[in-house]
Amino acid sequence: MCTGKCAKFIGVSLYPLAVAAIICNILLFFPAWDTKYVQEDTEGSNRTITEEVKYMGGLVGGGIMVLIPAIHIHATGKRGCCANRCGMFLSIAFAAVGVVGSLYCLVVSSLGLVNGPTCEYENSDKKLIWGTPFKTNQKFGNESYLFDKNLWSECIKPKDVVEFNVILFSILLVLGVLETLLCAFQMINGLFGCLCGTCGKKGQQA
Repeated sequence: MCTGKCAKFIGVSLYPLAVAAIICNILLFFPAWDTKYVQEDTEGSNRTITEEVKYMGGLVGGGIMVLIPAIHIHATGKRGCCANRCGMFLSIAFAAVGVVGSLYCLVVSSLGLVNGPTCEYENSDKKLIWGTPFKTNQKFGNESYLFDKNLWSECIKPKDVVEFNVILFSILLVLGVLETLLCAFQMINGLFGCLCGTCGKKGQQA
């Protein structure tokens, strides 16, 4: 496969990944499929949205910072003015931006999984409070809530917020890994394209 066709394939592959990352991040703002929690968090009455959601790893990192490079990478793979050494050189820089964005998505998603969701739970004084029980509550010791579903019932509201966060953050984690690999591969592909040119027609360089 020539470097131009490879760039086109990578660009097309990044589109759905970036869109999926944006959708997942937006959904995370609405635990239990309810808008009231994001409204309460915005009004400041309670911190009801998980902090890692507000870092927008999927929306900004795995989404916008990957989607924009994907457009250029895809264009570089087409025949014409973009399919040349200069275009491939620029694709290296754009792919590097994609790597940074996807790594940011990966890191934020990992933190979201490790720290657990913000939810209403019962503290040691038997009072209902909002917080991150799996991050701040010492009664769990060193045991991770991810490997003990019996602990998930500690979160009372929003309903099923633990499952909700685990599923969406896990998807974002996978998307971040895939985006990182594709963007990193395009950096290598772009280097070869910059040095050797792209193939527009058989036996020719564009």
